[in-house]
Amino acid sequence: MIEIVRGEHDTGPPSRSPFLENLKHDFLASTVVFLVAVPLSLGVAFAAGAPLLSGLISAVVGGLVAGVFGGSPLQVSGPSAALTMVVADTIATYGWPVTCAITVAAGLLQILFGLTRAARAALAVSPAIVHGLLAGIGVTLVLGQLHVVLGGSAQGSALANVLALPGQIAGHHDQAVLVGLVTLGVLLAWPRLPKVLRRVPAPLAAVTLATGLSVAAGMTLPRVDLPAGLPALHVVPRLPDGGWGGFATAALSIALIAGLESLLSAVSVDKRRGGPRADLDRELVGQGAANIAAGALGGFPVTGVIVRSMTNYEAGARTRLSAILHCCWILAACLLLTGMLRLIPLAALAALLVYVGAKLVNLPALKEVRRHGDLPVYAVTLAGAVAVNLLTGVAAGILLALALMLRRMIFSGMHVERDGEHYRVVIEGALTFLSVPRLTRVLAEVPPHAEVTLELLVDYLDHAAFDCLRGWQQVHAGPVTVDEIGHPWFEHGRAGRPTVRRSVAARVVPRWLAPWSQWQAEHVVLPAQRTASSLLCRGASEFQRRTAPLLRETWDGLAHGQQPHTLFITCGDARIVPNLITTSGPGDLFTVRNIGNLVPPPDGGDSSVGAAIEYAVGVLGVAEIVVCGHSGCGAMKALLGQAPDGLEQLGSWLRHGEATLRRRAREAPLLLGGERPAAEADQLALQNVVQQLETLRRYPVVDAALARGALRLTGMYFDVGAAQVSLLDGAARGFVPAEVAER
Repeated sequence: MIEIVRGEHDTGPPSRSPFLENLKHDFLASTVVFLVAVPLSLGVAFAAGAPLLSGLISAVVGGLVAGVFGGSPLQVSGPSAALTMVVADTIATYGWPVTCAITVAAGLLQILFGLTRAARAALAVSPAIVHGLLAGIGVTLVLGQLHVVLGGSAQGSALANVLALPGQIAGHHDQAVLVGLVTLGVLLAWPRLPKVLRRVPAPLAAVTLATGLSVAAGMTLPRVDLPAGLPALHVVPRLPDGGWGGFATAALSIALIAGLESLLSAVSVDKRRGGPRADLDRELVGQGAANIAAGALGGFPVTGVIVRSMTNYEAGARTRLSAILHCCWILAACLLLTGMLRLIPLAALAALLVYVGAKLVNLPALKEVRRHGDLPVYAVTLAGAVAVNLLTGVAAGILLALALMLRRMIFSGMHVERDGEHYRVVIEGALTFLSVPRLTRVLAEVPPHAEVTLELLVDYLDHAAFDCLRGWQQVHAGPVTVDEIGHPWFEHGRAGRPTVRRSVAARVVPRWLAPWSQWQAEHVVLPAQRTASSLLCRGASEFQRRTAPLLRETWDGLAHGQQPHTLFITCGDARIVPNLITTSGPGDLFTVRNIGNLVPPPDGGDSSVGAAIEYAVGVLGVAEIVVCGHSGCGAMKALLGQAPDGLEQLGSWLRHGEATLRRRAREAPLLLGGERPAAEADQLALQNVVQQLETLRRYPVVDAALARGALRLTGMYFDVGAAQVSLLDGAARGFVPAEVAER
């Protein structure tokens, strides 16, 4: 077989020249990304206190290497605001040459992570931690760059920036404030402008307008400091003279943060574009190679940047050529437009970073985190990142997330209920050694001589919790009855064969579904008490305690009337539970049960079934009538001559089944699942269902509803031994399994 392999980002039928078709889209997309990347690259380097040229080197060299070797074809890499804080601390501690060496080391770590296939593990980090980390970076960035916008300079820490901000706001401001406000104003207003104008990226428009204003007004204020020509690309990195622990920590921080942002960015692009998924391990290797190249040439650390990547996708990029071309345009700008870049005021870049930092505090994501109950994790991560450093924030967030996960997994609901002199201790959830202190306090609430039922609805019971329960049961002066609902964890432990893993615990049918024989008899102490009455009372009590609270709202809505959708006619056999085999509930079925699920003819002298049919169709307006037979039916056996002697009423009723016998004599046998049932009574039961459907059509109210298209008739058969529901299918000349008929 010949297999045609399509392009990596195929978006339509093949064309005569797919390369040229993709090139057209990639060229336009790369131009848009270039216009976004230049001001952001300069701004990120400025915010971290790195040489401004390092941001452009990173965008060109790092973006090129990551674009060629990365695993996400539409990912665009370069300097990112997420790294500004850790890079700023590193520069302040070691200086720029050693920071470049740390960038190279971070790249080596990322390659190691990629080769060991650790990329998927990074995606296990809670979204609350990721959003908290990005918000922490954003807050720190805003606090620092606000000082620059206001004509001052950023302080050494977030706390110092907060303390100095009131004085900075109240102080005398110069032309930088005007430039910063213009930049922010354009960024905020740009999304509301006509679509034609919005084709120009907002960062480019804001920085261009602010720069033009400063030049036209002849403002004298700090501007971008770039070399006048092509810089010498000599090896900048230098190893430190000491402090290797801090060196390793900084390299690990950059590797983790850059890797995490790159992976999240790649996944975000994948979700938007569809098609083949990115190779995340290859992406880490590509990002590592990009950091090695950027650090070796004096560039800023590199990461996959979600802003540029999403811009690239939305601009119509098809292949990785777009990311490569955008690096070429940045290099051309460095060579040909250096004079224009040197006109950009630093206040404009600072205002751009304030805007970017504020966007990192993603309010929709915060609402989503709160809905999932992870707001404490978000808050701790954010606070740690702002108050201490990014790694501390991430570590604190991970520890809290693990603690909350552990609490959710091991938390047990425990309380004591009193009914006169009788007490019931209800324990739900996982019961482990961590629950023992609280379990002891709850058990202490029970008076020493009281009669107690210990109701256990647990999905795990460890040795410490079992020991606590057994010890309390042994020393309690009054009678203690253990009522286990579900897998018998406690009973198995008491028998010397404890269940040690959830995976081997038996799957138990809930009590409100299981027949009494599976559980009720175990809770009646004396054999003499095991009467039908006592068992029904036990079941009614169980319903009132466990099932009624779940369905009370449903029954409340049915209190003033019923609107069933189906009239269900079936046998009175105790093994047939209509609501169970049809997965229906209160108010769904209007049920008629009799011996043999028979439908007497309208003139047959039995008005009970006829009255139910007329009421269901004529008054309640059911949309369907189901006649359900079953295997092993005693009525069918009686029709075949196996009826007990002396039962006159039964014999009188079974005369309504004579039409079924006549049908059996004249019609071919019906199939069940493609085969003929082995038992003769089961063959007759299939014919009986079809015959009762024909009898139903003789009722005027049914015939009229069928003529209006307001009613349909359905034949059903339940194989008791196989627990299989089958439906009548005329095309198959018999009954087919319900799951097949549904298709």
